[in-house]
Amino acid sequence: MSNVTVIGAQWGDEGKGKIVDWLSARADVVVRFQGGHNAGHTLVIGSSVYKLSLLPSGIVRGTLSVIGNGVVLDPWALIAEMDKLRGQGVDITPDNLRISETCPLILPFHRDLDGLREDASGKGKIGTTRRGIGPAYEDKVGRRALRVADLANLDRAELQLDRIEAHHNALRAGFGEPPIDRARLIADLQEIAPKVLPFAGPVWRDLAEARAEGRRILFEGAQGTLLDIDHGTYPFVTSSNTVAGTAASGSGLGPNSVGYVLGIVKAYTTRVGSGPFPSELEDETGRRLGERGHEFGTVTGRQRRCGWFDAALVRQSVAVSGVTGVALTKLDVLDGFDTLKICTGYDVRGTHYDYLPASPQDQEDAVPVYEEIEGWSGSTAGARSWAQLPAQAIKYVRRIEELIGVPVACVSTSPEREDTILVTDPFAA
Repeated sequence: MSNVTVIGAQWGDEGKGKIVDWLSARADVVVRFQGGHNAGHTLVIGSSVYKLSLLPSGIVRGTLSVIGNGVVLDPWALIAEMDKLRGQGVDITPDNLRISETCPLILPFHRDLDGLREDASGKGKIGTTRRGIGPAYEDKVGRRALRVADLANLDRAELQLDRIEAHHNALRAGFGEPPIDRARLIADLQEIAPKVLPFAGPVWRDLAEARAEGRRILFEGAQGTLLDIDHGTYPFVTSSNTVAGTAASGSGLGPNSVGYVLGIVKAYTTRVGSGPFPSELEDETGRRLGERGHEFGTVTGRQRRCGWFDAALVRQSVAVSGVTGVALTKLDVLDGFDTLKICTGYDVRGTHYDYLPASPQDQEDAVPVYEEIEGWSGSTAGARSWAQLPAQAIKYVRRIEELIGVPVACVSTSPEREDTILVTDPFAA
């Protein structure tokens, strides 16, 4: 049996929650390896709906869930999410939740700085969730972060707090804000520490043991490949690496542990916030996609921008993440369209590209090159086998496979877990 790494292959919001839940029922361990509580996964299990931001999706099913070192952790957001899930009947204990002791902490001044900078950016806004994710990652690479392990020794964190204040107080002064209140910060951390520390430990060792025992590990990515800090549509990206290779560095297991890489893609394209989107539809068709697909962000509630499927972008994601196969979600949203379009490349001021160039100026000027494909009048909603799909819907799926260069491993036809057409079992591949 292989391990499986699930990543978004577009700009996030691809429907990873349902697919990860479906896989986590058969996994022994589920691992979050990057991002923070800017992620949003919605799980629909029977009549219950669970909205997760920080906790791995396996927690709902009682599967051992691990928050790896590549995640930035807001301890207050963590406890709030745990309390909410417990209110829905989910049992969360140190037996089924483990947190890396080397996770950097998101602290109140990170949230302050995130909002202050976004407000001051005018038309240059990135579209951040204002939750302090970026500033926390900056402190991590700046070697001034407080980490989960420091919660056990706050009385000996003076040197690190000095580094934090030297950096952040200068920035706060530039925005006309008062300096960090160190005494209050320490008091707040001392209050939250006993709620977090029972879950903390060397998760790299736990994962190494699980792997040695042949247990199935599911690595759960957040956001999407096109938001990767290196490979995404920079600067309109997140602050972490979202590609599949991060599963290794963000969990403490080696690169040969990643296993089958399952890329999640919608049957069309969406994006939240600012940034280039060549196939965006700012017309009735775009509104129809958004309404039928209920396109609102799980975390922010912001309306998602909608457009045709962009095969050129997904082909890039497949390459940089080493995708083995894709899970195609929300096929049912396309029911009833007479004609569908697929973006196959771009025209940038008279030059053709089969990929989206890296320059923001070129991305802004990119005009999508489409091929048209006949739509279908029948329904795909709730289909669980190829035989239940209209012939033209199958042609659409097959054309996507040809254009992105990897097979479709499964097709999702509704938010319900069982409404899935399974072609390849990633755990058995």
